[in-house]
Amino acid sequence: MVHAFFVGRALAAAVSEQAEQVMTDALSNLGKFDAEQRDSLRRFADDVIARAQHEEATAQTTAASTASTGEPLPDLQATIDALRAEVAQVRAALQHYRASA
Repeated sequence: MVHAFFVGRALAAAVSEQAEQVMTDALSNLGKFDAEQRDSLRRFADDVIARAQHEEATAQTTAASTASTGEPLPDLQATIDALRAEVAQVRAALQHYRASA
């Protein structure tokens, strides 16, 4: 009977140590995962900001070179209207071609 008591007590201590080890490992892995995700998010944000700065610098360079040549920037609506007129001319020519063929 005394032997069973000590076996039970040793079993309880061993189970407690195992549970503590498992819990420590789980929390450690969770901490590592959190740190890796934060680092990944920080690198992603830095990459996005670097791309935005690069595109902004490119746009400013393009605008500066256009301004330095003295050419006025094209009117966007006028360009769209011109393209629509060209498409209409192509459609008319295509219909004329189909009608004569």
